[in-house]
Amino acid sequence: MTFLEHLEELRWTLVRSAIAVAVGMLAAFIAKDLVFDHIILSAKEPTFITYRAFCALGHRIGMGDSLCPMPLPLSLQNINMSGQFFTHLMVSFVAGFIMAFPYVLWEIWRFIAPGLHGSEKRSLRGLVAFASVLFFVGVGFGYFMLAPLSIQFFGTYQVSASVQNTIALDSYIAMVTSVTLWTGVIFELPLVIMFLTRAGIVEPQMLRTYRKHAFVGLLIISAILTPPDVVSQLIVCGPLMLLYEAGIMISARTLRRMRTAKAAQHAAVSGS
Repeated sequence: MTFLEHLEELRWTLVRSAIAVAVGMLAAFIAKDLVFDHIILSAKEPTFITYRAFCALGHRIGMGDSLCPMPLPLSLQNINMSGQFFTHLMVSFVAGFIMAFPYVLWEIWRFIAPGLHGSEKRSLRGLVAFASVLFFVGVGFGYFMLAPLSIQFFGTYQVSASVQNTIALDSYIAMVTSVTLWTGVIFELPLVIMFLTRAGIVEPQMLRTYRKHAFVGLLIISAILTPPDVVSQLIVCGPLMLLYEAGIMISARTLRRMRTAKAAQHAAVSGS
């Protein structure tokens, strides 16, 4: 294919991806009550499944009501004439992107696959499905774990009892959507490590060497994102540590495959 033909193919890849996101966005826009009342806004309610699970866990391990949610003195207000409409659009776009994520990945794969060798295609088989699973697991973790814990912490934090929290709607929405979406992106860490290994930037031994530093960093991130109790911090930090360990294993596997392929290629050249 010529350069212009590649550009044309890229254009149609972007167009089809945009259409998929738009379809998901339209579906979310129509299902306004479901998206807002039962998904976005429910994360601040004390009956939310995460709060109930933490409360039950606290009683089970003998901590009483210490893990139960505090009543949220949280009042959401919209102060802009068009604020609710544009909030509706923004949330619908984020929901559309999340729903269309596997298809967008598949379009990207379709675009780059013709330029890969047979061995590269085989080694990357199932990449779209694996990346999609990681993304949705991350989105679920962000929504069911990080978002409610952040809402509970920041919503109940006070510098003085005389100050009440009256939160702007867009501030609340931005926290929930950004935490949820970016956690999905962060859960792609094993794949990022895989590509960095293929590019020769990182190796599994380097990741093992800096494991302690990475875990300290993850603990600090967990302490920032969660309420100041050890149980919440460990629940959040645990999956992030598992992601790092999974990245090490994937990096080691990728490096072995690269060395095997290189040795086979060298043997073929020597034999000829």
